[in-house]
Amino acid sequence: MAVTLTEKAAQHVSEFLAKRGKGLGLRVGVKTSGCSGMAYALEFADKLEPEDNVYESFGIKVIVDPKSLPYIDGTELDFVREGLNTGFKFKNPNEKESCGCGKSFHV
Repeated sequence: MAVTLTEKAAQHVSEFLAKRGKGLGLRVGVKTSGCSGMAYALEFADKLEPEDNVYESFGIKVIVDPKSLPYIDGTELDFVREGLNTGFKFKNPNEKESCGCGKSFHV
């Protein structure tokens, strides 16, 4: 499987990388946090680590560390507008439930 971006999410990341002026792609992972145990972590990647898994969606590299991969394998990131808010939405087939605020999840 893989971690992928929708076309809209890839376009958003591409625009941010262009404004930033550097970066290899988007690093996606998980960290221990929140009321459900884990939270998604996103950051721009400027370098690859030897153990990183690299996927590509619509020309954007999606970089995942090996410890995070079992929790997010098969996930698709979309960039959505909900009311006045915009942001990434994770469609994770491994997620069993998430907290009410939507900031954390567990598998």
